[in-house]
Amino acid sequence: MLRTLSIRDFVIVDVIELEFAPGFSVFTGETGAGKSILIDALALALGGRGDASVVREGAAKADITAEFSASAELDAWLAENEFSNEDGGALLRRVIDNAGRSKAFINGIVATATQLRELGEKLVDIHGQHAHQSLLKTDAQRVLLDNQAGLQDEVKAVAAAYKTWRALARQREEFETNAKNVLLERERLEWQVGELEKLAVKPGEWTDISNEHSRLSHAASLIEGAQEALSLISEADTPMLSQLSSLNTRIGKLVDLDAGLQPVLDALEPARIQLQEAVYTLNDYLSRVELDPARLREVEVRLENIHSASRKFRVAADDLPQELETLSAQLKQLADASDLDALRAQEEKLKAAYTSAAQKLTKARSKAAKALGDAVTAAMQELSMTGGKFAIALQPCEPASYGLEQIEFMVAAHAGTTPRPLAKVASGGELARIALAISVITSSATATPTLIFDEVDSGIGGGVAEVVGRLLRRLGQDRQVLCVTHLPQVASQANQHFQVSKQSSNGKTASSIDALDSNARVEEIARMLGGLEITATTRSHARELLAN
Repeated sequence: MLRTLSIRDFVIVDVIELEFAPGFSVFTGETGAGKSILIDALALALGGRGDASVVREGAAKADITAEFSASAELDAWLAENEFSNEDGGALLRRVIDNAGRSKAFINGIVATATQLRELGEKLVDIHGQHAHQSLLKTDAQRVLLDNQAGLQDEVKAVAAAYKTWRALARQREEFETNAKNVLLERERLEWQVGELEKLAVKPGEWTDISNEHSRLSHAASLIEGAQEALSLISEADTPMLSQLSSLNTRIGKLVDLDAGLQPVLDALEPARIQLQEAVYTLNDYLSRVELDPARLREVEVRLENIHSASRKFRVAADDLPQELETLSAQLKQLADASDLDALRAQEEKLKAAYTSAAQKLTKARSKAAKALGDAVTAAMQELSMTGGKFAIALQPCEPASYGLEQIEFMVAAHAGTTPRPLAKVASGGELARIALAISVITSSATATPTLIFDEVDSGIGGGVAEVVGRLLRRLGQDRQVLCVTHLPQVASQANQHFQVSKQSSNGKTASSIDALDSNARVEEIARMLGGLEITATTRSHARELLAN
């Protein structure tokens, strides 16, 4: 439930601080006083679009804050999105500066407008003053029925199945149209894959064979160098290893005379060991290295083939194995896509899946359409449309993303007449009453704690207006209802009454909103009944309305 609303420097509002109660509340005032500013400001706090034009002239920024009381669904969303606070509930804030920059906060934590909208949808449902106009559009009628019946998941499933089916159908059509081009591309890929499979380059092979080529092509120099090193270390007339061993022996004897030479001996002994290890390694190397002209020629041919393929496919030699994988995948995909019979079979399978999901949706819509039609028909009787009937027709259509039928609202305004499309038979007043009935009925089916009606009673008057007021008051018994109205019969039914007024001072216009006590409320209802001149009669009539 909306508890408080703070509006600062918004359009023609300077500062407004409002506290709300449960039940049915109304906002009234002269035309142009700014009654809808409240709704616009709240919509902005709930993540609606806004720009620099909403900032009051001369102000730096517009600042709107809305506080909502705690509920299980609200607390769960706040916890999941890390916006919880110790006090519970939610404080939504939106700031827009005069350069059009926007900032959003939830419980003092920076949020995005998308997060505000997502949370706002759980808190408030706004029915605009032009809601009845959207009822004339078949798309809006379909969405309203689906939402009322809670069919959002089924609608998404149908849309997803349709998208998958039609994508494959387009692929099949494209193949049939461009079969020759597809065949040429397939032949090209088959040749490329064949070339690379014949070459069969293994991952890392280019590096390994390059090293082997370097070794084979310099085998003579490598053997000569290794033998020379072995000779100097261990096989010459005075080899290094022998000299180092003799030196170690002599220093060892001197250490017995002076322990200060021990560090020298400690340094020489590892050197002798390392030289001995070098001898073993050189002998092993010389046993393996040999001049092999035949293998050298093989390696040179392999290098040239790999290098040639690298140039041909315009990739690095090391990347040839990956190129083979990529081209093979493309060939498989094209082969699968170019199998016309397989494509047609898959298309039929996807079409059947779509049809099954769409027929399930049709069945659910039929059930929901009857229930909503009966409920609106009953409400029409209360709204002085005695004998009238409201029905929802499911008109079969070509398969579409929304299903197998168009939804059309049908109405018979009088007893004995055949229901016809709403857009063709309802007058302005009748349309407004039907729209209000639908709004009240669909709102009753939602869990949204706060409902706002912005002049949805436009075009209604007389005794019907009193019925409308009673409907809204009845709705307010289960949830919080806020209504902007110009009808005294509706305003008199409210539990809480706010008056919107506009004043001019020093050439500037400002709007204000005041909660009315019982006496002020009589005056406001009298004004709504009698206009500028309030008489004892209008005051008496106002008291009578409030008493009823």
